[in-house]
Amino acid sequence: MQALRGTGSRISHTDTQSASTSLPACNRSRCGPHTVKSPRSRANPQKARSPHSTRRKSAAIEQEQMIQSAPDSLLRQDVDSPDSMRGRFEHVIRQGQDSICAAVERLDGGSFHQDSWVRPGGGGGISRVLQGGNVFEKAGVNVSVVYGSMPAEAYRAATTQSNGSGKAAGRVPFFAAGISSVMHPLNPFAPTMHFNYRYFETEEYEGLPGRWWFGGGSDITPSYVFPEDLKHFHGLYKDVCDRHDPAFHPRFKQWADDYFLIKHRNERRGCGGIFFDDLMDRPADQLLAFSTDCINSVADSYLPIVDKRKDSPFTDENKAWQQLRRGRYVEFNLVYDRGTTFGLKTGGRIESILMSLPLTARWEYDQHPAEGSPEADLLDACINPRTWV
Repeated sequence: MQALRGTGSRISHTDTQSASTSLPACNRSRCGPHTVKSPRSRANPQKARSPHSTRRKSAAIEQEQMIQSAPDSLLRQDVDSPDSMRGRFEHVIRQGQDSICAAVERLDGGSFHQDSWVRPGGGGGISRVLQGGNVFEKAGVNVSVVYGSMPAEAYRAATTQSNGSGKAAGRVPFFAAGISSVMHPLNPFAPTMHFNYRYFETEEYEGLPGRWWFGGGSDITPSYVFPEDLKHFHGLYKDVCDRHDPAFHPRFKQWADDYFLIKHRNERRGCGGIFFDDLMDRPADQLLAFSTDCINSVADSYLPIVDKRKDSPFTDENKAWQQLRRGRYVEFNLVYDRGTTFGLKTGGRIESILMSLPLTARWEYDQHPAEGSPEADLLDACINPRTWV
């Protein structure tokens, strides 16, 4: 649904069944803290409900089957043990989803809607979305476990792998598990925040060796610059990095500034944070510990900022600027974000993939903030990344 206002367009999905915001018709119960922490039941695909959408024939992973409650584990029970790296990482992201959702609910006063699903050959996911809240226009926290396959040439490109036969065809089996979240507050003076942490494995296949790696990061996207807020966010993640390796923060901060560039505009979508990918330069146990520390720091890095700004008075002009910056957020996610493009190309669950998009965004023709304005200051910070700590 599109409504015109002035010289710009404001796109609202609040009343539509769009891929970015709509939820499946099944399992409409609300998921508050008491249900988030309730015992999980083992999934039984034979009792799963019919798929909500039709699987695309080109999908590299199986179509999901919706279930009533979250399973104890999304792993293949006869293949992957809880003590394996796959099992340990799943435990971390499941605990992270529970604790972060509970903290958001305490601040907002609303509750998350939960959808759970499995796939016949193993894997599945849990999506939690709080939409139309008291503090957050939209907040989502997803976990997923995926067993799938990728073309051999895509594997080589992704890993710069040149040894092996070099002639392997077909598809390389892979495993991926991750937690991802985006939170869009109502107040334009409260920033949007995103985080994603994932573990990836490929199996040995036709001369191509099996590989594993970690990836992820946390970043902040304000509409207005409050240096004390950005010092808090960046400072906390610098402390996390320094606990594991003092070289991490300068490296991952720069990586975030480079990664979140909207190339067609030559500006970042926000004010950065940390970002890393294909990380396998030390023992997996050490990288698991680092990823766990990052996940466990999400609430403390972000929610105090929102709590401080959520009741700040604002004008229609402030809200319009927030909507313009959310337009930039949409542009980056749909054009450049690796997680979004990977999910779309492998046939992942569309509602979860596009959960990150805001309910509303705005584009205006040839819009430029006034020189010396707070809006111009934010744009400058996105074009010329700053050092906050």
